Formats: sequence, structure tokens, C-alpha cells
Amino acid sequence: MSRDPLQELAAAIDHTLLKPEATRSDILRLCQQAREYGFAAVCVNPTWVEEAVHHLQGSPVVVATVIGFPLGATTTAVKVFEAREALRAGARELDMVMALGLLKGGEDQKVQADVAAVVEVAKEHGASVKVILETGLLSEEEKTRAAQLAVAAGASFLKTSTGFLGSGATVEDVALLRRIAPASVGVKASGGIRTFAQAGAMLAAGANRLGTSSGVAIMEEARAWYAEP
Repeated sequence: MSRDPLQELAAAIDHTLLKPEATRSDILRLCQQAREYGFAAVCVNPTWVEEAVHHLQGSPVVVATVIGFPLGATTTAVKVFEAREALRAGARELDMVMALGLLKGGEDQKVQADVAAVVEVAKEHGASVKVILETGLLSEEEKTRAAQLAVAAGASFLKTSTGFLGSGATVEDVALLRRIAPASVGVKASGGIRTFAQAGAMLAAGANRLGTSSGVAIMEEARAWYAEP
């Protein structure tokens, strides 16, 4: 028996708060909302991972955090250290930014090795890695190559964007990533998703997850839509 469509939608949302000015009370509110609506995860900056884990104890909501965020320009060693710290604090999903300069420079082996190093650490803790490609800054060829490299490195998800750079998620980019990714690899649309209609379009294009800071607004809009006679 399939779940209620509202539950299905909520279970696809990573409830996100990555603003640098976010406070402890903001994180508490985020976690309370995630519990209430049944979101898949909260996604917070590394400094708030322990706080989020504490507030979500006993809940199916997992804690995700970002690695090499938002530029992807830190070294592999730093990304690995950051990943270990986040995992030690209780994060179970890592959204890491690909080394975009290396990708654009054609240094594919270094790009893949960078992702693979974080994936290896995550696997030690039973965690998953979502690789942020920042599609808004890439050509069609670069998007394809970036996705293929992330898959080869063991990524659990291909993620469109940080939401801080470029143009954010598009239906076309989600569809492209879904065509490239095998069935075992998810696609996360992120960046600029603020309405129920946008969320539905991304899911229809092949997204498995939605990264958004507008999860509550999307759910309330969805509730109103499904309640209409």
C-alpha cells in the first residue's frame, strides 16, 4: 500500500538551513519542523551537527551536513578531515562540493580521487555522500563528465547545486543527471526550489531528494492543494 502523497513529498525533502548567520534557536526550530512534517533529513553546517543530532534523537530524520562548502576548493585532506569530524558528531549524509576548478581544467583523475576519498570515509560509518556538481556553472559536457566521475567515485547521490552559486536546480539538469546515474544512485535537486509546483516538477524529472529551505512552505502549499475538492 502506497503512502499518502503528502508523506511521500515530505520524505523527499532535505530541510535545509545553511545561512552563516543561523543561530542555535534556528537549528532547534529546523529540527522541530523536520520531526513534525516527516522530512528525510535536516541539512546544516558542520558547526551545528551535534546540536541537530541531539534534537533529532529518537526520530527517523537524519542529519546531513556539507563538506568543502560552498566552493569545493579546499584540498582533499581537508575534505576528509571535515568528513571525519562530521561523522564523529553524528552526521549520516555528507553533501560535498566537487572540485570545480579541477573539473573545468580537465583534471578528471584528481576530481574522482577527491570524491572517492570522502566516500571511503563515509562508508566506514555507514554514511552516504551526495556530490554537489554546481550545474549552473558548468557546460553540458562538464555536467555529463562531472556526473560520470561522481558515480565512478562511489557517490550515493548526484546533487545539482549549493544554492549559493550559479543558477540553482533546473528540470533539464535533473533529467540529465537522472539519465546518467544508474538506478542505485539518487539525484538531489537543490537551489531555488521554493514552491510546490517547482518541487513537483523536479520530482517528475527524476529527482529523489529536494534540498530546500522552503520545506514548510512547500508542504503547506501541498496540503492546501490536496485538500481542494
